[in-house]
Amino acid sequence: MTGPLEGYDPPQDPLVILHQDHEILIVDKPAGLLSVPGKGEHLADCLMSRIEAVFPTALLVHRLDRDTSGVMVFALTPHAQRHLGLQFEKRYTKKTYVARVWGEMTTKTGTIDLPLIVDWPNRPLQHVDHVNGKPALTDYRVVRTGGGESRVRLYPKTGRSHQLRVHMKEIGHPILGDPFYATGPARDYPRMMLHSETLQFRHPDGGAGVRFTAKAPF
Repeated sequence: MTGPLEGYDPPQDPLVILHQDHEILIVDKPAGLLSVPGKGEHLADCLMSRIEAVFPTALLVHRLDRDTSGVMVFALTPHAQRHLGLQFEKRYTKKTYVARVWGEMTTKTGTIDLPLIVDWPNRPLQHVDHVNGKPALTDYRVVRTGGGESRVRLYPKTGRSHQLRVHMKEIGHPILGDPFYATGPARDYPRMMLHSETLQFRHPDGGAGVRFTAKAPF
C-alpha cells in the first residue's frame, strides 16, 4: 500500500445506507475511500462527494481514515450538524472498532494512555510525545488470538488522528495492513484491518440515544 497521495484507486462500491431520517444519514464507509476530498483533482472522489450527489443537503460531522471502513454519520440539516458536532467535541459519542492486529496478545483487557501529536516532518503521521502531545486514551478487549494475530475491540475515549493505529503499534501489536504504522509481514494485507463497528449518540431531534452497527467485513 502507498501513502495518501499516491496510487489512490478508491473502490466503486455503491453507497451502503444503514439509516436515514429527516436529520441524519448513517452509512457504512468502504475501506480505501477518503471521507473528504484530498488536495488535487486525483483525490476529489470521496464519500462526502458521493453522498452529496444523492443527498444534496448532507453535511460533514466527523471523518474516518481512508483505509478504515465502517459506520459514519452525516447531518442532513445545519441543526443536526451543530448538535452532533458538539457531541463529538464533548466526547458524548461512544465508538467501538474491530481490528486484527499483529501478534497474540497476552493481556486480555487494558487501557493505552499515550499522548499524541503530529509528526511534522512526516505528516500526516502521528507519534507519541509525552511533553507536547495531546491526551489520548484507548480501552481494548481481546476477542480471540491464534495464528500469530489477535482480534480486538477498541474503544477510543479521545478522538486523536490515527489514535488507534499509533496506540496499537506502540504496544507492539500494529493493525494488520496499516500502510503507515505496520512494517514487514504485518503490512502485507489487502486492506487495513480496522473497522468502525458501532457508533452511539443522541439523536438531534429529541435527544434519544441511538446506536448503529455495521458488521466487520474481515
